[in-house]
Amino acid sequence: MPPSLWLPNTAKSGMKHFNNRNTRQEALSLYREILRTCKAFHWYDETGKPWNVRLKQEARKEFEASREETDPLIIARMLVTGRDCVDQIQNKFNEADRAAWERIERDSTRGGP
Repeated sequence: MPPSLWLPNTAKSGMKHFNNRNTRQEALSLYREILRTCKAFHWYDETGKPWNVRLKQEARKEFEASREETDPLIIARMLVTGRDCVDQIQNKFNEADRAAWERIERDSTRGGP
């Protein structure tokens, strides 16, 4: 049996970490970070639509679908998962960018392709 996160005598004291104001601020912060990250996608999908536009629409749809959620544990899980996904995407972009710049440097010091 997995460990329980909430104990009966501490459930009310634990709820102070999930108040609406903090949750709303964290959700808005995550949404803004997603929008900033979407700017890095300059490619087009198979229909000719820019990926950054498509990703922004999907993010908006996900946030709107989650707007009515009231369970603090589910909200916290969604925020942590969303933040982790954005961090992973940003790290992959940074690694690819660094590799591209290293390749450019290496090719420029060799004197050509």
